[in-house]
Amino acid sequence: MTVTVAGSLNADLIVPVDRLPGRGETVVGRSATTGPGGKGANQAAAAAGLAAGVAMVGRVGDDEAGRRQVAELAGRGVDVSGVRPTPGVPTGAATVAVEQGTGENLIVVAPGANGQVTPADVEVAAVREAGVVLLQLEIPLPAVEAAARAAHGLVVLNPAPPQPLPTGLLDRVDVLVPNEWEVAALAGADAPPEDTDALAALARRVTPGPVVVTLGARGALVVEPGAAPELVPAPTVAVVDTTGAGDCFCGALCVALDAGAALPDAVRSAVAAAAESTTWPGARRPTEPGRP
Repeated sequence: MTVTVAGSLNADLIVPVDRLPGRGETVVGRSATTGPGGKGANQAAAAAGLAAGVAMVGRVGDDEAGRRQVAELAGRGVDVSGVRPTPGVPTGAATVAVEQGTGENLIVVAPGANGQVTPADVEVAAVREAGVVLLQLEIPLPAVEAAARAAHGLVVLNPAPPQPLPTGLLDRVDVLVPNEWEVAALAGADAPPEDTDALAALARRVTPGPVVVTLGARGALVVEPGAAPELVPAPTVAVVDTTGAGDCFCGALCVALDAGAALPDAVRSAVAAAAESTTWPGARRPTEPGRP
């Protein structure tokens, strides 16, 4: 079983707030804690919590923050030999405001070393030989395209943050995993529709291939060629923090696909894992003795 994630690693600053700020508004946080983050690293951590054989490819700064991010992933059983320290550039960072009561968040990212990932960084055995390669858009697009070209296994792309996707990249993607706002942006719509058939139509405007649209507390919508859209509902849980839930979904989805699950079954596993991930604070499950 092999899942390789090529993507970002960040140091997160997490600030709980009574409510999220509006444009130009200042709110006072309750506290501030630091933790590991980055969409790519979060996805790798989630996958490693479900299966062995997970690798991470990316860059951190040659600094203490970068060393902490690498050590944290390694402690979860992730192969971090493909994570390169980058002198002269800080490790990526993100500030995450989390609204108490709802768990909704607002995130601002400074890419740092993530912006230095090159095609050569991802044209490596961990990508070429993986059963599933998971990509996002927090590293430069040329590196994402190179990883998709190098992969011999399934390619899963989480197009976040959204940007126009070259046709050549989409042609190499086996499963596209946007959230509802990302699929609307990629399709040129102002906002996502509530109706699942209309949302599926937007997904099919982006790519004719399989799309899984994540819908937060509503679950996920599976859109496959030649099949009716299937809504996979999410279980009801006591939400603490939604930070990283989408990343957990992607990691769990790739583990299930690598194990041979059909896409709808893989989505059911991923929805359950993502829902559970909202029941603890921060982007990753707290580590426990004997558990990654």
